[in-house]
Amino acid sequence: MFSATEKYRELKKFCTGRGAELFGVADVSALKADFFLSEKIKGKIDKAVCLGVGLSDLVLSEIEGQPTKLYFHHYKTANMFLDQLAFSVANWIAKKGSLALPIPSSQIIDWDGQKGHLSHKKIGYQAGIGWIGRNNLLVTKKLGAQFRMVTVLTDMALKVDKPVRDDCGRCTMCLEVCPVSAIAQEPQGFKHQTCFDKLKDFQRQNIVGQYICGICVKACGKKKS
Repeated sequence: MFSATEKYRELKKFCTGRGAELFGVADVSALKADFFLSEKIKGKIDKAVCLGVGLSDLVLSEIEGQPTKLYFHHYKTANMFLDQLAFSVANWIAKKGSLALPIPSSQIIDWDGQKGHLSHKKIGYQAGIGWIGRNNLLVTKKLGAQFRMVTVLTDMALKVDKPVRDDCGRCTMCLEVCPVSAIAQEPQGFKHQTCFDKLKDFQRQNIVGQYICGICVKACGKKKS
């Protein structure tokens, strides 16, 4: 009989062996109320496996004042890779006799609120992957905010990670480059609507095919002290 820690290690090895650069497990008991999922599903799961993959430095380097079509394609490709990874992870968990539900990396179901089935960012924070930065994104020491995430919900008995006690320190790079000044000194001051309006503007100009930017992502590399 494997312990929760042994199962965690085995699962992490499986995930990193298939390309995951970030890995964490969260207890989502306190987060389930905000999931856009049926009560039947929410009643069966209590943990989330959070996975992340880094974005290309060269692709990000070309972003100057607006997203590029290359970044848009790269963004979509990273999401597709993560969705396939989550599919494989869910199958692995199911073969071990537990329930598993892969949640799409980037699928909006509430366009007005810009929400998916759940917040990968909140789960990533709970899974100890990083902290919520001034740019309203999950930030890690390893990759900054230059990564994408996906989540697999499960009832598997796994060791869970804890949130990290860290922050952006004195770094204000994202604040300095935001074209609409949506970013504030404190994460709580982030102007969601101002940011979203700019994303819609980029789409209206046919620069990219969905609501993405990448300017503050480019600025947020490894943690600066």
